[in-house]
Amino acid sequence: MIANISEIDELIKNKNPFAGHIVVRSSQVWGKSFPDVASINAHASNAVFDAVEKVSKGERETVGITITAEKGLGKSHIISRIRHRLQTEDNAFFIYMGKYDNLNQIKYEFLQTVASSLRAHGSKNVMQWQEIAAALINEVKEWSYTPQQYIQGIYPKWLKKYSTNFIDKLTEFVLQKKPGITNPYLVKAILWTLSSVHSNYANYWLSGLELTQQQAEVMGLPNSEKDDKEAEGLKTVRQILDIISDYKVPVICFDELDNAEFNEYGFVLAQLVAGLVKDLYNSLKRGVFLLTMYPATWREQIRALPQAEAIMDRLLSEKLDKQPVKLNNLNSDDVVAVVSQWLKIFYQENQVTPPHSVYPFDENKLRELGKSKPTTRAILKWCAEKFSPNIINPVEEYYQNELINIETSIDELMEDEDVISKALRFVFSSLVGEKLEEVKIEAIQDIQPKSENNGFIDFKIIGNDSTVKIGVDVIQISGGHAIQAALKRLNNYKEFDITRGCLVRSKTINPGAVKANKYLKQLLHEQGGEWVKLQTQDIKPLLAIWFVYRCESYELTKEQIFDFIKQEQIAINNPLVREILSEPSGELPSNLTDDDLPISIPQSVDSSADDIDLNLSLANKI
Repeated sequence: MIANISEIDELIKNKNPFAGHIVVRSSQVWGKSFPDVASINAHASNAVFDAVEKVSKGERETVGITITAEKGLGKSHIISRIRHRLQTEDNAFFIYMGKYDNLNQIKYEFLQTVASSLRAHGSKNVMQWQEIAAALINEVKEWSYTPQQYIQGIYPKWLKKYSTNFIDKLTEFVLQKKPGITNPYLVKAILWTLSSVHSNYANYWLSGLELTQQQAEVMGLPNSEKDDKEAEGLKTVRQILDIISDYKVPVICFDELDNAEFNEYGFVLAQLVAGLVKDLYNSLKRGVFLLTMYPATWREQIRALPQAEAIMDRLLSEKLDKQPVKLNNLNSDDVVAVVSQWLKIFYQENQVTPPHSVYPFDENKLRELGKSKPTTRAILKWCAEKFSPNIINPVEEYYQNELINIETSIDELMEDEDVISKALRFVFSSLVGEKLEEVKIEAIQDIQPKSENNGFIDFKIIGNDSTVKIGVDVIQISGGHAIQAALKRLNNYKEFDITRGCLVRSKTINPGAVKANKYLKQLLHEQGGEWVKLQTQDIKPLLAIWFVYRCESYELTKEQIFDFIKQEQIAINNPLVREILSEPSGELPSNLTDDDLPISIPQSVDSSADDIDLNLSLANKI
């Protein structure tokens, strides 16, 4: 539809397509992408596509690619482009790591990243895990059923007839066909992802997390009793990657590597990831590794490593000059193309036709901007500022955008204890000096001694001349042992110098976790502690403002963000914040999520796995 200029100008006053969108978030890597001009820095994305093709054809086993670019040139944008094209071409499994919470457990965190990435939908509109499971069965049984057929028809019938025993039979078939797989439980867990009843639990276990005893027994999956999560994590990851590489090329991407923090041995993030890639490169059957970082990170951190040459050989395996792929700044044509693409989508969504492709901007002005070789981020920021005559608080723009992004990933975020606890701590920091729920907040502190706490209690709120000291622990994990350990520490007021222990959790605690429930009773009824229910509607705004603060690319100060929190009353009116500070009720929260309840499974008529005839089941029923 063609609209007149006044109608378009009115639209522009009320909507700004550029506002808050200068940074690509992980949700855009996995979901709807930013408007993309495929010709811009095509050499970088094409390097990955070419590598995938070579590995697919058997011309190479593993390829390492490193992209360097200054801030704002679009590293994550390139990753988003790669992910979305690979999804359409159906020849790769995509794995993305852009968050690193514990540099002392980078391999264990990578395992969780692999599991999380494979939960995402691939080319067949099902989880990538489910694609793998269907491929395993089809290969060993010489069938050709789709993942949807297994999920919707075959698995429910098998489950009804054989209960859980059919998984044992399928696992046996796979191990006979693939004797190189040394961990049968990995196979079993992957096969369980095709069962809608068991899928979430299987994903949880594949992430290296502990199931409740009831869940573990039903699914025939053991909970790990080994303390060395790093060594076990790497071993498990190698096996997973080898399994999936039989069917498609794993493309493993490491983003956001420019963190200056270091682990207990003095290695920074980029160095740790480079070492991890070196280990995987040497042992993986096939795959493509992609790393993105600033040029300074490459020069000062990667090249400074011991055995730097050997590492660079793997990170730059296709480059004879051993130099990373560099992203280019925009030129005048690029600037016009980027702005045109963003506006094209904006006007299409609002069903109007503008007078020209870059309206309300002047193309000559855009070309003039291009002469300075700007970054993509700089152009988008300029457009956001010039698009609308209304003066908008920059924090507001980014905050609203983060809220939108959170909606697409809230289920996963609700399981991310670390992110939730950091968001809570940040928001409470904004309240220092304020009085809320009869508590005047004086400081937010770490828990000491750290070795005894072992990372369980997240932080401590100090108030009322140090007469109030609330230890806060966010714990969403389902395993009873972890909850038990957390509650034990929340009860230890003397050791950790707290006056109140506060558990933040959305889920029930399984009745079978006897010791955990014992400590819970002690906390609530003897120690005057509290269990505060974690709810999505309460945590969303806190996560959004934390993500705004965490993103350096927004170029906002802490003071600006704190002012916005106070102005919009994000903290002071938040029910979760107020409940943590309020006088404990001593009662269990109501309407908790029953994620820890045992799985209800039909009882089989044919209970023996030896009697299972899957061929007959398929021939007769499908």
